Amino acid sequence: MPTSTPTLTPRPSIIAVGDTAPDFTLQTQDRGEWRLSDAVKKGDVVLCLFPFAFTGVCGTEMKCVTQEMASWTKKGSQVVGLSCDSPFTLKAWAEKEGFTHTLLSDQHRKVTQALGLYWADMNTTQRGTIVISKSEGGQGKVKWVQARQPGNAMDWNQVLSVIS
Repeated sequence: MPTSTPTLTPRPSIIAVGDTAPDFTLQTQDRGEWRLSDAVKKGDVVLCLFPFAFTGVCGTEMKCVTQEMASWTKKGSQVVGLSCDSPFTLKAWAEKEGFTHTLLSDQHRKVTQALGLYWADMNTTQRGTIVISKSEGGQGKVKWVQARQPGNAMDWNQVLSVIS
């Protein structure tokens, strides 16, 4: 089973613009492998972190990702959802809601912690969005980041304005 890179270091606060994004591999809802360093070679990656599948704001955000996929791909970016739910839960949710984009499972919370978006009280990820671009060295570089309180959805136009 693929897991996130075991050498990821937890951050005490959210990753910042200009930081090198930690490379990781996670399982998708279809139990395939998805690696950040491979994805940034193709263009900007928009990581949409959400606490729980089958919940209100999380569902609304992920529906918007699927509905607006043409806007994202037109700009050469890939948008993926990331939560601490299992790939099985994410697959059931994607099928029920008709999501067509990739959902990543961070069951062990290593990526969430390495991005500084771990919500310890709930043992899950906080809601947030991180835009990662390829740097000159080929690594992912944080281009834009936003953490949000529970119940607050992202502003899609704001995110679209920062991607290539």
